[in-house]
Amino acid sequence: MSSIPTPETAAADTAAAATDAAGPVAFVTGASSGIGHATALALSHAGYRVAVGARRVERLGEIEDAAPGVILPIELDVTDAASVVGAVARTLERFGRLDVLVSNAGLMLNGMILGADLAAWERMVQTNLLGSMYAVHAALPALIAARGHVIQVSSTSGRIASLGSGVYSATKFGVSAFTESLRQEVTAQGVRVTVVEPGFVATELTSHLTDPAMRAAAAEIGDSMRTLQADDIAEAVLYALRQPEHVSVNELLIRPTDQVR
Repeated sequence: MSSIPTPETAAADTAAAATDAAGPVAFVTGASSGIGHATALALSHAGYRVAVGARRVERLGEIEDAAPGVILPIELDVTDAASVVGAVARTLERFGRLDVLVSNAGLMLNGMILGADLAAWERMVQTNLLGSMYAVHAALPALIAARGHVIQVSSTSGRIASLGSGVYSATKFGVSAFTESLRQEVTAQGVRVTVVEPGFVATELTSHLTDPAMRAAAAEIGDSMRTLQADDIAEAVLYALRQPEHVSVNELLIRPTDQVR
């Protein structure tokens, strides 16, 4: 599932670059649905050329069809470091620069700790935490060169752990810790770093749940409030990006008005 370009794709990208050589460049992971999909479209409407990565690459065509600007779909598995490196390389081959990384790919497989499926734990750690780290590591040299911006999509679960969300919360707490360390490392080089922490959002995330009790609980929570929409989070991302260069929005905590915790 590597995204390293072949001679044929590299030649095609070089030819295409001649027609889309203007505007800043963003790379969005987990772009096949939900927050990633909405953010990619919002960035395109804001004038960005956008590379979009996901495992379900067939869904990325929907973004191409709906976006007003240039979209580069890339098959991406964030749990595979080589795939991430290849995706960043494809982006740079096509556009010649990278200004924004939106590290959004995530997985929620909640359940109790006693008797848990350890494979689910590994998948969440690999996707939510290591995947986020891999994306930053691969993109950082280009972002430093551009004095760019890292957007890390975390969760309210990165602030408050709840029953049944122990491992998911651990990954999101980890994202927040990693992001703050990253901010301190690169802020003097002009790179801005923002962690976005959404509350309950109406996306496919809860459909990943395999535990019937957890799935029922998530449905009950969703039915009990006016949930956030993916477009709401995309607007928050744009808010952070639109600040003047001397302003760095480090954290955006966004809950539905009806959400208590």
